[in-house]
Amino acid sequence: MTAEDSGEVRMAIGEHLEELRRRVLYALGGLIVGMVVAFFFGGKILAVLEYPYRQVMTELGQDPSLWVFNASAGFMIYMKVSLIGGLILSAPWIFYQFWAFASAGLYWRERRYVLIAVPLSALLFVTGSMFFLLVAALPLLRFFLQFNQSLGIETRLTLNNHISMMTGMMLAFGLGFQLPLVVALLGAMGLVSPKTLSRYRRHVIVILLIFAALVTSPSPVDQVMLALPMWLLYELGILLVWLMKRTKADHPGNSL
Repeated sequence: MTAEDSGEVRMAIGEHLEELRRRVLYALGGLIVGMVVAFFFGGKILAVLEYPYRQVMTELGQDPSLWVFNASAGFMIYMKVSLIGGLILSAPWIFYQFWAFASAGLYWRERRYVLIAVPLSALLFVTGSMFFLLVAALPLLRFFLQFNQSLGIETRLTLNNHISMMTGMMLAFGLGFQLPLVVALLGAMGLVSPKTLSRYRRHVIVILLIFAALVTSPSPVDQVMLALPMWLLYELGILLVWLMKRTKADHPGNSL
């Protein structure tokens, strides 16, 4: 039986473009809704983002104030926080639209991988963002601010500088945490094997370090704090591929 006989017909280029336009509009609509929700909680979100800096500065006996240098800065930063908060809140919906578009031209057997990937992708993005905010941010800032103090440098950050660093790192960690899903999907589609993934482990580590250098600040501390969990997630991806391969070998009639 052909794919056409089974009702699974590949989409034409024009249909793909129309599907892309539709999915982008849906994703933007979800982002706007997320931004509206985040806007009403912007003050609390801002306080959470400021907490690591204020905590460390208080520990060091320094002024924990964050500064602005123009009248509109507070409003612009509030809107930026609302945008990032909305992006995180709407991440499941946005990832669904992305994967729905990616699966539009696939056969049903291939779409099943997408149905599994959508919630995992959103979960990993949110987990990565929260990992930086709740785990990595405080020791990272403590290292930098203590280093400044050891050099006799008095730290005075603007609110915009701090929020840009925090939100940028949250997005970077959210993207970096997609790695095990990418590895698992490649394995599920038969494009890589546990043996291949293990053989190229050293090459992947170098690539992860380059990626971390590109999406974080020039500080090697930032880069290592992103590259290290990504390497651990890569190892998790290898484990997932191995488990899928073993399950398929034990139950040859079943596949994901």
